[in-house]
Amino acid sequence: MWWSFVARRLVSAVPTLLGVLTVVFLFVRLVPGDPAQAILGEYATPANLANMRQSLGLDKPLGEQYLTFMGKALRLDFGRSYQTRQSVAQRISDALPYTVSLGLAALFVALIVGIPAGVIASARRNSALDYGVTTAALLGISMPNFWFGMLLIIVFSVQLGWFPITGAGVTEGLAGTLYYLTLPAIALGAAEGGVIMRMTRSAMLETLSQDYVRTARAKGLTPIVVVLRHALRNSLIPVVTIVGLNLGRLIGGTVIIESLFVRPGIGRVMVDAMVARDYPQIQGTVAFFALLVVMINLLVDVSYGLLDPRIRYS
Repeated sequence: MWWSFVARRLVSAVPTLLGVLTVVFLFVRLVPGDPAQAILGEYATPANLANMRQSLGLDKPLGEQYLTFMGKALRLDFGRSYQTRQSVAQRISDALPYTVSLGLAALFVALIVGIPAGVIASARRNSALDYGVTTAALLGISMPNFWFGMLLIIVFSVQLGWFPITGAGVTEGLAGTLYYLTLPAIALGAAEGGVIMRMTRSAMLETLSQDYVRTARAKGLTPIVVVLRHALRNSLIPVVTIVGLNLGRLIGGTVIIESLFVRPGIGRVMVDAMVARDYPQIQGTVAFFALLVVMINLLVDVSYGLLDPRIRYS
């Protein structure tokens, strides 16, 4: 049954999440910098620094700090931000809508570009159109999203003035939100669109060579019906797989894109926390990203059965 499969996957994800929490706990303490110094400033006295470290619990042995952190993390309590003294969970909750909207918009851009382009390229194999689409996909994959984002800003914001450079359009309604999302979504979704295009093309070429597709053609069905009704659905499983695997990269890309376009999302919170050596915020944000990736991979696995009824969970 699918529910037992989901339960097993959730149990198997626990060691992964514990490993992520351990790595991030050690990593933030290996990075040069003192949170107490970042809070009090460069002119703080040694006595004030010592008092601040004591109040933050940073004067305790590393092992004791780790056990305290893991005990609270298992209760989903990551403490309060050193910067704002606000709950880490509350800061993530406040920034989450901006990151989710950017991620969904980037995924939408990737899907509406990648899947149709892959279908067209496979239907016109070895034609000039196929070569052109494949080359465009390779360019999209090769360009770093921050470089592509800066290029979009220079062309469409600075020179043409069509789109805003920064912000999220919070007070401008749905139309304003989508307007401010356009360039960040394109910058973040371009590489993913190229990957989806190449995977769709490969899967479609394999499916189009199957016997049942040749039978559909022999029955006199039109090419568009053969491609869309008989070939495309059976080609979507590898596409869904690659989308699921790359969503982690897509989520990680929001950190760079939100900083580039000055969007108030979780990525921006993460960057600010790293600059300020805000241990609780860094740890909580990384844990949230790890949990999100695990849940996305689980949803991808479950979706296989919806796309192909022959797949059974055991």
